[in-house]
Amino acid sequence: MKLKLLCLALAASLSVPCLADRIADEPIKPIEPAKITEPQKVELGKKLFFDPRLSRSGFISCNSCHNLSTGGSDNLPTSIGHNWQEGPINSPTVLNSSMSVAQFWDGRAKTLEEQAAGPISNPKEMALTHAVALDVLRSIPQYRSDFADIYGTQEITLDQVTNAIAAFEETLVTPDSRFDRWLKGDDNALTDQELAGYETFKEVGCTACHNGAAVGGTSFQKMGIVKPYITDNPAEGRVAVTGDDADRFSFKVPTLRNVELTYPYFHDGAHWQLDKAVDLMARLQLGRELPKSDIDNMTAFLKTLTGEQPQFAIPRLPPSTENTPKPVPFAKD
Repeated sequence: MKLKLLCLALAASLSVPCLADRIADEPIKPIEPAKITEPQKVELGKKLFFDPRLSRSGFISCNSCHNLSTGGSDNLPTSIGHNWQEGPINSPTVLNSSMSVAQFWDGRAKTLEEQAAGPISNPKEMALTHAVALDVLRSIPQYRSDFADIYGTQEITLDQVTNAIAAFEETLVTPDSRFDRWLKGDDNALTDQELAGYETFKEVGCTACHNGAAVGGTSFQKMGIVKPYITDNPAEGRVAVTGDDADRFSFKVPTLRNVELTYPYFHDGAHWQLDKAVDLMARLQLGRELPKSDIDNMTAFLKTLTGEQPQFAIPRLPPSTENTPKPVPFAKD
């Protein structure tokens, strides 16, 4: 309270808006840079995130579906996994995923650690067993040394593996978007069209679901509240987790951070154009037929949510040994 009063007094004396008031009054909050407290663990998690040897084919890594060069997703309607199998659902971005209430579209993983374990053993994704994945890591001296330095033992466990991957993923935040700069007081960060789009975004009710620092990811909502969403995708949403029919076609609200990079959109990846996605969501979720000018303005606003992308050197992976389990190539036609 004292800080806010001081801010108000200073703002009044300088005839400028109070930064604390602007942030407090907006449904969207700025993203702050990642605070790295365990750099060794983060570096280990980075190696594991990029290591394709955690897949049966030796070809697929976490980065394959959550490509950090393309907004943390793969820009495919649904991901391609082991033996060229097509996945059942669109791959959500890994960027800012630490801010989500849960992981996966249906929220079946409560934490990043739980999520990291899933794809390794999923037969349609990386298709390796956890036991073999651990054998791979234990066969590599540098990995044994890395795990010993961080966890105090060379007896590598799945919990340690997923803990390290999660530590790396927690650093994958995208601060300093133009919208964040506007929130923090830079009145020149947004154009008039982008500001108009933000006002429409709030007025029509988008912020009821897309709010907080990640502009989403904090709740589950039915896809098609006002009108049903027509899709061939078999995913039925959170009902698969809860068993409650009321949760059928209820999915985690996706983050809108970096949304211009993470096409195609929705859980089925059926829509490639951001303005078309805005129009569809307004009609299906809010029952609003928006004029083209409002759609264009909101689309312009959404592009201001693109923040600084993670910057780091691609990790150099330690070499395999003669004891490292060999990959199983894709089946040939």
